Amino acid sequence: MTGKLDGKRIAIIATDGVEQVELTEPRDAVTREGARTELISPAEGEIQAMNGDITPADTFRVDLTAAEVDAADYDAVILPGGTVNADRLRMDPHVREFLRAVVTAGTPVGVICHGPWTLVEADLVRGRTLTSYPSLRTDIRNAGGTVVDEEVVTDNGLVSSRSPDDLPAFCATIVEEFAAGAHQASATA
Repeated sequence: MTGKLDGKRIAIIATDGVEQVELTEPRDAVTREGARTELISPAEGEIQAMNGDITPADTFRVDLTAAEVDAADYDAVILPGGTVNADRLRMDPHVREFLRAVVTAGTPVGVICHGPWTLVEADLVRGRTLTSYPSLRTDIRNAGGTVVDEEVVTDNGLVSSRSPDDLPAFCATIVEEFAAGAHQASATA
């Protein structure tokens, strides 16, 4: 049996504080369809995932640092949430640079919950329609994005969802968008 994502290489960008279910469920959805995932983080070693932002969960081994990766090597990107995760990622210049290169190339991106904070910091939501956890919506609007309150939103390869409750729809949609491949390159970045 072949999967919709056979041969696709997908970056998952996360660090300490990532919401575990927002890392594992999308990862499992794309690997079931044949994709190979790599965990990209600002630093080497392991990251500490969380449940509900406050309860330590599992740790995950980092495959590559953001400084080591080339956006052209990936077919798609998953950007999970977690308040602390997103806040730390948005402050890393290598993460922002990687995301700008990905979006500029039209590479599909799946982002959930607090994940859009990193896109806001990288100036990648201007002119885009997306959703997020409610506390980020003012930031997205202030950065030039349009916010809607829907389970899953797709805008030219950018797939976004609000929270872990939306994971079934989010996972199904990223598989389809990632299978479709590169979208129109964005002038946003």
